[in-house]
Amino acid sequence: METKGKALVTGASSGIGRETALRLAREGFQVIAAARRKERLEELAKRSPNIVPRPVDLSDSQALDDFSRELLNLSEPVTVLINNAGFSLRGALEDVSLSSIKSLFEVNLFALIKITQACLPWMRRLRKGTIVNLSSIVGKFPFPTSGPYSATKHAVEAITDALRMEVRPFGIRVVTIRPGMIGTEFNETANRLTGDLLSRTDPDYKPVYQTYGAGMAKLFTNVSIPGPELIADLIVEAVLSDSPGAVYAKGPFVKELLGERLRLDDEGFYRLMMEKTGLKGLIVE
Repeated sequence: METKGKALVTGASSGIGRETALRLAREGFQVIAAARRKERLEELAKRSPNIVPRPVDLSDSQALDDFSRELLNLSEPVTVLINNAGFSLRGALEDVSLSSIKSLFEVNLFALIKITQACLPWMRRLRKGTIVNLSSIVGKFPFPTSGPYSATKHAVEAITDALRMEVRPFGIRVVTIRPGMIGTEFNETANRLTGDLLSRTDPDYKPVYQTYGAGMAKLFTNVSIPGPELIADLIVEAVLSDSPGAVYAKGPFVKELLGERLRLDDEGFYRLMMEKTGLKGLIVE
């Protein structure tokens, strides 16, 4: 079967990236599945002859440079780019090191930009292409303790919005995906990287963490967390569409929180979030 072209999916070893790679391969794309974990990629490639594993650590600047040069010199260029790779860690701003925040930006934003820059010249020459950037509902608002991660996704939103306008004259479509809470290894990794905040934070912050934790537990009561298939299907829908939307959003809290962020002014949404997170009445003496 003749392929529909070449696609690149970053962060393809698990979760949304893995499911997206499988679906694109099923649709007839030749998929470069890029991620850090070689064994996971090799297992994924066994699922379809259309999947080519490409181990790469996007936090390694030399590896990223090498990968970008490779993309520029492909005999068949990438015409569908899914920028999915990313990670998170949590903590009040005072508890998160600057080096950790820099690492977040290196993977979540700068690697996305570098890979996009490597794929754009061919797309521009061919006058076609689709770029899908994975943001998040927190790309439009932060939860407490998610400031640094949310900042990377706010930046992804800005880059994506500007790029969409810049490359439309060349026939290149640029799409933002805003998942709500999705059940993947993402949260487990974030918890591992964050560690036990209560054991190392200043005593002043302990009631903040405890109150916020209780508020979030209440917020998640009776909430069903979907798997990555929900977002993978959304990505493929956008890729296959003759006229994809600028933004797609699905998952828990898309309506309840993201919808309210888009409806309310800053003061109104701040009051809503303080109430939803349980922090509204907290005063630390």
